[in-house]
Amino acid sequence: MASVVGIIFSNIHDKNVSELTRRRTMASVPFGCRYRLIDFTLSNLVNSGITHVGVVTHYNYQSLMDHIGTGKDWDLARRSGGIKILPPFITAFANTQNSLYNTRLEAMKSMIEFISSCKEEYVILSDCDIICNIDLGEMINAHIASGADMTMAVKRMYITHDVRNAEVVESDAEGRITDISEANGIVTGYRDINLNIIVMQRKYLVNLIMDATAHGYDSFTKDIIAKNLENCDYRVYRYDNYFAAVNSLTDYYMCNMDLLSSSARDSLFNVKNRPVYTKIRNSSPTTYEEGSNVKNSLIADGCVIYGTVENSILFRGVKVGKNTVIKNSILMQDTLVGENVDLNCVITDKDVVIRDGRVLSGHETKPFYIDKLTVV
Repeated sequence: MASVVGIIFSNIHDKNVSELTRRRTMASVPFGCRYRLIDFTLSNLVNSGITHVGVVTHYNYQSLMDHIGTGKDWDLARRSGGIKILPPFITAFANTQNSLYNTRLEAMKSMIEFISSCKEEYVILSDCDIICNIDLGEMINAHIASGADMTMAVKRMYITHDVRNAEVVESDAEGRITDISEANGIVTGYRDINLNIIVMQRKYLVNLIMDATAHGYDSFTKDIIAKNLENCDYRVYRYDNYFAAVNSLTDYYMCNMDLLSSSARDSLFNVKNRPVYTKIRNSSPTTYEEGSNVKNSLIADGCVIYGTVENSILFRGVKVGKNTVIKNSILMQDTLVGENVDLNCVITDKDVVIRDGRVLSGHETKPFYIDKLTVV
């Protein structure tokens, strides 16, 4: 495969899930018992032989640095290439206010030196809030074979009036993009949705960034892709397996609940030669005490369960007291739930304490969220 450098945007969509990103980046939001959202993007890159990765940060990236460390859990602790955290670097060209970036294009303006200094022929850009297991090597080969200037990954999905934070991509029979627009609540039905995974030649990206700087552009989609559709050859790459994007707290809840389905788990975690890597932690097995009852749930290591858990996801170190019933909920690391508690459609962040006798309930369309370090 051709030489490729990966660039991951860790903060672009933080505002979509502000409840979970007050103290962390979108990239380090916990997911599915033991993972962080960035694990899927990093694993997609590594499984495709891409071992030089830059992670663009904005703010609140301490937890992300703690999670990634040297990158050894993804085989990215290397002298040549490896993983690099790219903190915000303000230049006179980034934006007129000389403030931290708000868009992908502004972020790339601020890291133009990193992109220019890379030796790889191709670059792949990806957000970190996309949950899928995609063969990026196949996508890169398809891009090279087509001779396109840029290739964008898309998935055919059903769009409803409620969908807002998505981009609808139109293309012709040959896969050439003819239009790209934001989902506005008017267009419904099956449409190709932008997965925010893009491949192009690195030198071509550098030229785009320099041109955008000269013209004062700030949106990669509106100012570059949309304006160049007639003059440039931009193609789609269709991805057909499981995909989810975290555009709201409800989306986050539903994505986690999807993992209770074997089909979703198989599409993510049981793909041959494409495992999902994460930071390894050694902890004791979960203890199921006498009288406990667990049904259709995912339970991480280190939990202690006395009560009932149904259709729920428990991260490491969660403790469930006697006569407690937890249904349709997500309890993050080290949550402590007392005795005689009743939880339904609840999301607890890390280190939450729920005292004895509490009854808390949300709904699957609006889960009840409890912030980190809160005592209820």
